[in-house]
Amino acid sequence: MSATNTSVVDPQALPNLASSAGDPSGQGAQVATPAETPLEQSTLFRFATAGSVDDGKSTLVGRLLHDSKAILADTLDAVTRTSADRGFGGENGSTQKIDLALLTDGLRAEREQGITIDVAYRYFATDRRSFILADCPGHIQYTKNTVTGASTADAVVVLIDARKGVLEQTRRHLSVLRLLRVPNVVVAVNKIDLVDFSEDIFRTIETDVQGVAVSIGLDDVVVIPVSALEGDNVVERSAHTPWYTGSSLLDLLETLPTTDELERGLEPFRLPVQLVIRPQGALAPELSNADDAGASFRDYRAYAGQLASGGVSVGESITVLPSGRTATVVGIDFAGRSLDRAVAPQSVSLRLSEEIDIARGDVIAATGTFGEVSQDLYAELCWLSTKPLREGSKVLIKHGSKTVQGLIRAVTGKLELESFDYQAASGLELNDIGTAQIRLASPLPIETYALHRRTGAFLVIDPQDGNTLAAGLVRDHPGDHEDERYNI
Repeated sequence: MSATNTSVVDPQALPNLASSAGDPSGQGAQVATPAETPLEQSTLFRFATAGSVDDGKSTLVGRLLHDSKAILADTLDAVTRTSADRGFGGENGSTQKIDLALLTDGLRAEREQGITIDVAYRYFATDRRSFILADCPGHIQYTKNTVTGASTADAVVVLIDARKGVLEQTRRHLSVLRLLRVPNVVVAVNKIDLVDFSEDIFRTIETDVQGVAVSIGLDDVVVIPVSALEGDNVVERSAHTPWYTGSSLLDLLETLPTTDELERGLEPFRLPVQLVIRPQGALAPELSNADDAGASFRDYRAYAGQLASGGVSVGESITVLPSGRTATVVGIDFAGRSLDRAVAPQSVSLRLSEEIDIARGDVIAATGTFGEVSQDLYAELCWLSTKPLREGSKVLIKHGSKTVQGLIRAVTGKLELESFDYQAASGLELNDIGTAQIRLASPLPIETYALHRRTGAFLVIDPQDGNTLAAGLVRDHPGDHEDERYNI
């Protein structure tokens, strides 16, 4: 995926605005508790793969799809024929006759070169959980694609070649996952069969991985020995690794908690407004008929969006940011019915007790849970563009559903992957991770990413061509440093 569509926003987050209006009169509406809503019952789990080139990511994904029987028969036949044409060996009836990487590498260049270039999304399910899988490329120039795949993931599986151990790209990927606050990180030591299933080699790599994790502040990393080609410890536990007593990779993925499960009760309510729903005029001609059943919508006004965090109930007090005006929630509409309570990540429409000027880009938050809006943004940036970052550059900052102008006042450091320390820098290049201070043209309700994963993230966009330049994470605000030297 090119930098033009890199996003730290969930692409499935847009609400069904046409059906979320509900019944403002309350007559005939079905009142549903949160436990009855489809999103509450969902077992959807998003995970991504990462790692250095040729570590076997696509083969691992293919193995998961094949062994979980998530491949259509005609697709399997086509892949088998292509594998035979390419001289892929193995005994008759063996999955070794199948180049499993072909199940995910769909681009012609990927198949010709035997590499992954774009993020490949695949969907499969077991009897315990449904999965969305993002197979990310391993080349250093495609690190930006790993940021894309990991940004909305509940877990990331980082592959390491058992013959090579921890590489610079491994350290870079683990650093990105720490920055993105991915809640579950699994390291799969792949090709364990090529080192004769050696426990000593595995334990050495496991120690190195845990050392890197401690150095960058990454908690609870699980390390698993696997063979993607042979299937050892991928779906079923392997008899070749009796010294490993943990779960297989699929068993682990079926039991790990999702991001929403981990954070639902920890973060306060936030809803970035995507649309103001006000049916009137030519857009709703049926409302002109007083006898029409839709006349109850004549004075309807609601604010639609996806809950970024927390939950909200009818009767609760909310504050609209950045204006600071307060009101009470008098109705929650979801897919044509009314709710008493909504929780993240549901997409809903809120009706309020007060007529407040609210527009797309504003944030509705639980009263008393937000500090102050700010025009000074202190950020950690994953630079995704070949165009370098320089101090004094003018950019666009997309935060939630709002975009404002910004000015790079200072680049304050760049992460060195060997020492994991920030060194002085005057700019950032492609795939660099660094820190910067940005002055905004208008205040935004920004929060630190360490405490608010969704509302603490933003994009840096090129104002000239609209390409995404960086994924940004809000850092602690050291104080207000007004600087009149720059005019935006």
